[in-house]
Amino acid sequence: MDRLTRVLSVAALSVGLVLVAPAGAGAADGGLLRLAHLSPDTPAVDVYVDSVADPGDGTALLTVPGVSYGTISDYQTVPPGVYTVSMRQAGADPSTPPALSTTVEIGADSARTVAGVGRFADLGLEVLEDDLTLPPSGQARVRVVAAAATAPTLDASAGGTALATDLAFAEAGEYAIVPGDVTQLQLTVDGAPTELPLDLAAGSVYSLFVLDRPEGGLTVRTVLDAAGSGVVPTGGVETGAGGTAAGELDAAVVGGAVGLTVLAGTGLALVRRSRRGPARHAARS
Repeated sequence: MDRLTRVLSVAALSVGLVLVAPAGAGAADGGLLRLAHLSPDTPAVDVYVDSVADPGDGTALLTVPGVSYGTISDYQTVPPGVYTVSMRQAGADPSTPPALSTTVEIGADSARTVAGVGRFADLGLEVLEDDLTLPPSGQARVRVVAAAATAPTLDASAGGTALATDLAFAEAGEYAIVPGDVTQLQLTVDGAPTELPLDLAAGSVYSLFVLDRPEGGLTVRTVLDAAGSGVVPTGGVETGAGGTAAGELDAAVVGGAVGLTVLAGTGLALVRRSRRGPARHAARS
């Protein structure tokens, strides 16, 4: 019995590490999924992820509670298939109908970000296709995601390279190559230019989330999508434009930590249930 207990403990720990560790080689057998709350005036939500092919007993494969504006969770490795992503008001009974729901197909070696976007009155879930192709030596690949309600449209550039022109709120720009030593993101909103600090590393891929600051103005959250040698990171790395005030917790860090903790506990169910059969597509609700 003691031996069996030890074997099961090691097996459970191994599964947990596969799910929460940086993907790297593990991504070859699955895809990558992360979640984001990008609606400035929408209260915190609980996010649920479940398999379309195997909805199980009504218990979500993944629950990330209390996700607030500006949170970008860590990437998590999931088996290929179709998943339902649902949002409910924070603290709502899981059995209540979701406020929003969409499906996302995760293929082997693919990466997707499912984000709640727009204003609360017109809130929607969008699936962003993340391209983790590494840039040439000495350069970085970046894209801008417009998530600031105070910027209905924006132009963006970095290192002399145009990243976006008239990019509308709740939209994502295309990836572009910039010098790896770029330190400023130039934004123009309603004809007014502003600069926000960047901290990039050559050989890496980033998403630059432009957000509203609570005290006014804009900030950029620099999120590492992929690093050199094909290593996939686990979530947001920092907040730009001065960061958070002293003593405050970064929402992206908190959200990512919650996601990792919950995933470690649900890892066995995720792998077990997602292997039962082929996924089937579901219509977006």
